[in-house]
Amino acid sequence: MLRQFHSLPGLIAALFVIVLSVTGAILSLNPALERAETVVPAAGQISVAELAGKVAEHYPGAEQIERTPSGTLIVYYTRDGQVGADRVDPRTGQAVAPYEPSSFTSWVKNLHRSMLLDTPGRTMAGITALMMVVLAISGALLLATRLGGWRQLLRPVRGTLSQRLHIELGRAAILGLLLSGLTGSYLSATTFGLASEGMEAEPEFPLEVDGGSPAAIDTLPVLKATDLSDLRELVYPYPDDPTDMVSLGTDQGAGYIDQASGEWLSYQPHDATHKFYEFIYMLHTGEGLWWLGLILGLTALTVPVMAVTGMTIWWKRHRSKPKLAANSGPKAADSVILVGSEGNTTWGFAKTLHDSLVQAGHRVHTAPMNQQAPHYRSAKRLFILTATYGNGDAPASANRFLERLEKITDAPDLSVAVLGFGDRQFPQFCGFAKEVDSALAARGWPQLLPLDTIDRHSTQEFNRWGNALGKVLGTELTLVHTLVRPRTTSLALVERVDYGAAVQAPTAVLRFKVPESSGKTTLLSRLLGRTGLPPFEAGDLVGILPPGSQVPRFYSLASASKDGMLEICVRQHPDGLCSGLLHTLPIGGTIEAFIQPNPDFRPASGKAPVVLIGAGTGIGPLVGFIRHNNAHHPMHLYWGGRNPHSDFLYEPELNTYLEDRRLTRLNATFSRIDEHTYVQDKLIANGPELRRLIERGAQILVCGGRDMASSVITALNEVIAPLDLDVATLKAQGRYREDVY
Repeated sequence: MLRQFHSLPGLIAALFVIVLSVTGAILSLNPALERAETVVPAAGQISVAELAGKVAEHYPGAEQIERTPSGTLIVYYTRDGQVGADRVDPRTGQAVAPYEPSSFTSWVKNLHRSMLLDTPGRTMAGITALMMVVLAISGALLLATRLGGWRQLLRPVRGTLSQRLHIELGRAAILGLLLSGLTGSYLSATTFGLASEGMEAEPEFPLEVDGGSPAAIDTLPVLKATDLSDLRELVYPYPDDPTDMVSLGTDQGAGYIDQASGEWLSYQPHDATHKFYEFIYMLHTGEGLWWLGLILGLTALTVPVMAVTGMTIWWKRHRSKPKLAANSGPKAADSVILVGSEGNTTWGFAKTLHDSLVQAGHRVHTAPMNQQAPHYRSAKRLFILTATYGNGDAPASANRFLERLEKITDAPDLSVAVLGFGDRQFPQFCGFAKEVDSALAARGWPQLLPLDTIDRHSTQEFNRWGNALGKVLGTELTLVHTLVRPRTTSLALVERVDYGAAVQAPTAVLRFKVPESSGKTTLLSRLLGRTGLPPFEAGDLVGILPPGSQVPRFYSLASASKDGMLEICVRQHPDGLCSGLLHTLPIGGTIEAFIQPNPDFRPASGKAPVVLIGAGTGIGPLVGFIRHNNAHHPMHLYWGGRNPHSDFLYEPELNTYLEDRRLTRLNATFSRIDEHTYVQDKLIANGPELRRLIERGAQILVCGGRDMASSVITALNEVIAPLDLDVATLKAQGRYREDVY
């Protein structure tokens, strides 16, 4: 619900929000530019009387002096029957330059305030400003909910480039956008009379004036007592008319002055409402606070980027999520399906179950696990289909499920079946599904079916589970799910380097390119430096589909697409379908592959040291990070192999990187010759150096098998304990990231 509340206003108002933000950013430059070319005397240096006298000397036909919030002085005058306006120097009263308002600025201001549509446009601008407030608040709530509370609001976020860019820009700009939206909404409300400007109380116009002999304007007491910094507007009296008056507007109020005595004839101070209005106007425009205007302008420039990334995020989510036909409401459904998914794959299985139950005559409500209701009035059964993220964690659409479950105190009147999705090669296979099942059992929820699991999206296992479910429900239920094959690119093997045969661990570095025969690498594309490869970075994943299988195998990338080739490091596993294919693939042989971004596994930007830790083929992406360290930031590599004469992966490249200082230090250990020493042992031996790096803000990136990763955590906790730190803290700070398998 919160995500929809955030997305819908953004989608509806995207174009108008972009127009308001871009024009606002342009207008925000005016106060700073105006201030840069304006002489602003210090307070108390020049009085209004002194200025008015100097201006009168140079402009005998002066009619009015106006002081803008940025301090620019403009004199309006008549000379030889022609009206004119000049910017003047406050110290001399002489002209600086003709005052010529920019027609472009006027057009931009009109576009900003009314979309060039007068009253209807002003209405739309006001609604758009209000939508900006809604988007800022709902975005903050959505982020806080996603990260686990307001205290976690600055935690690193995971996701695609669009998601991270959207969130990081939003975090940086939220206060500015909220301020612009709130102040813009208030100013719009005053335009339509929904809020007051405080202008109702005007100074009383004197009906009678003594008409004494006018005194020189620079001698009038009220003007002498008024500092130039308080001036807003001064209107000279008509020449040779002793009954006319001097009109004066200041920051404190406005009134009329007797030109003979120089005293107030009438005066009206600004009330609190008008002062509040002017304060809001200053905050919105930056006029009078030029530095704030620049800040608001910079935040406004983030809006087009956030609009584009927001629409991209929405479209990808909308496109990848299956469309559910006959999705009943939560109160009317007799069957409820709750889905926990990170990349929407589990939603495909949920849709198959949903459609089958609907065809069997059930009223079915299907929703994310995070939308679990406290009570389902008509439901008799609950199905939970959930994947597991990382090392037993909840996927994105289920990360608040257990918390919501704790708040349900009523005894359940429906039975539940939990189905987990995962990959058995991981130690925490379906770990979150098991945690959910245990939590339900502990709270006394009756089982419709025992916990079951699906390995690597097996459609056969899903169909088997469907048959068991059909028997319990007393109806024939056939769950035939067809996996959507991802769009792939054909890649040809162009180079290989083999290692590890002597230690019974055959490993190969494989490099692929798009075949020239595919037509994707034309002569023009080669001249332009284009390779035909999809975009990717070192640390991303490549999914490879073995012949006869719909389940991809993923490998970490050691190259970026700008390198002109796709590089992976693969060890051959006994009976490994994909690794066997890759190790027997001849030069020129092709594979079908696709890219899966892995943006959370990257070295952070900045000059802080980076500690790279891996073992075996986990060195692949780590070498990719070193390869692209052209800024020569400190990088320390800890890596473990078996024998330096057989499986020292990337040895020539690493020596080159040490020479050109892309790699600061190499710490390699080999278990077959170093008395069974492993990479975690090397970490403990180098404890003092690691502590110094971590004290300097080092980030740690770990890639390799889960057993190795677990041992690394144990070793690092021992190393950094004297710093009152642990790996969990480093993870929370975004300084410890893993790509383990």
